[in-house]
Amino acid sequence: MALYSPLSSAPAARWKQFLLTKKSLIASIIVIFSFLGLLELLLERGISSRILSSFSLTPNSSPSNQSPLSCSNLFEPSSFQHSTPRPTYSRKANATFLTLARNSDLAGVIHSMKQVEGRFNRDRHYPWVFLNDEPFTEEFIRCTSAVTSAKTHYGQIPRDQWVQPDFIDEERATKARKSLSKMRGVFYADSVSYRNMCRFYSGFFYRQPLLQDFKYYWRVEPDINYRCEIEYDPFLYMEDNNKAYGFTISVPEQKETTPTLWDTSMEFFNRNPQYLHPNNAMRFASKDEGKTWTRCTYWTNFEIGDLDFFRGSEGYNKYFEHLETAGGFYYERWGDAPMHGIAISLLLDRERIHHFDDIAYEHTGWEQCPDPSTPAYERGRCSCDYGNSMAVKWKRYSCQADFDAALAVPRINTE
Repeated sequence: MALYSPLSSAPAARWKQFLLTKKSLIASIIVIFSFLGLLELLLERGISSRILSSFSLTPNSSPSNQSPLSCSNLFEPSSFQHSTPRPTYSRKANATFLTLARNSDLAGVIHSMKQVEGRFNRDRHYPWVFLNDEPFTEEFIRCTSAVTSAKTHYGQIPRDQWVQPDFIDEERATKARKSLSKMRGVFYADSVSYRNMCRFYSGFFYRQPLLQDFKYYWRVEPDINYRCEIEYDPFLYMEDNNKAYGFTISVPEQKETTPTLWDTSMEFFNRNPQYLHPNNAMRFASKDEGKTWTRCTYWTNFEIGDLDFFRGSEGYNKYFEHLETAGGFYYERWGDAPMHGIAISLLLDRERIHHFDDIAYEHTGWEQCPDPSTPAYERGRCSCDYGNSMAVKWKRYSCQADFDAALAVPRINTE
């Protein structure tokens, strides 16, 4: 006598089971592809483990609830052995590395310092400046100073240069943050602290007392990687070639975070055309002479800049004041990257803006890597994956073509 399960006792039941199985399979496929799409979105937005130690999303992280970090033998030179003699220089630029970090970012800061020291600075001994909105702990100071043989300096940001200004309508700002947090793919949407950081890097970093004796800064974020040896001195390159701003990666800003930034910016520059440089890089920011915005930005987590430009440019500081008064850092989520992208492109001679295409830089999933067919790749003994770089995998999200187009615009003779 044959035995049958309840599901196989009738054709109708078998057909019903088949349909249920098919629907479950389709639903599973949809979930898988949605998850993969979200992962790609995270990469496109430049999000990864950095979120865990960000200025906005770890309000409870502090040295008190983290395991102690050993500060002994933090830097091992053998990790970055150079196969050829390192270049020597008879001079150094007046320059420093600049890192804005909280005490809870210590592990990420040490990782970045090892990258910079190993790839470049252990032979050059440029100093480090660390800034925080709170006092640095003894552990942070002890551990970071152990990573480098160069001098380290530690400063606390004045409260009025960090916290949300009193003139901001808190009810309006809160409503705007809640509205932005409902939009898909907008990170730091509800964070006041992240907005504080963007405002600080837009208009206050260059005013810090610890930076007043330096001419150049090199911004270093926690948890970054350099995938090639840096066989020359970028600071001296800036100095010898009269460059005021250098970047590695350029990407478009999220439209949800800056709906009125371009119109607010054009309002300022239309009223103050005297600040526009005749040979600016407007084409980077706009394809139609200012009517619309490309949303292109210089990805500011890596930047090398001339502090004299920021300190001495009346146009830059007036522009920041205009944006500050408009309140968009808090009523929207204006970042320092789009602000720098617009200001640098419009206020500077475009010949003073430099793309460091030979520096292999990676941060939260986005990476610049020299073309393996170029001398820079072999010279730097690179370990980066060119196929995963902005020039290849993420090319559709890169603004490099817009920057190249800006450089190609015929120059105006100002003599």
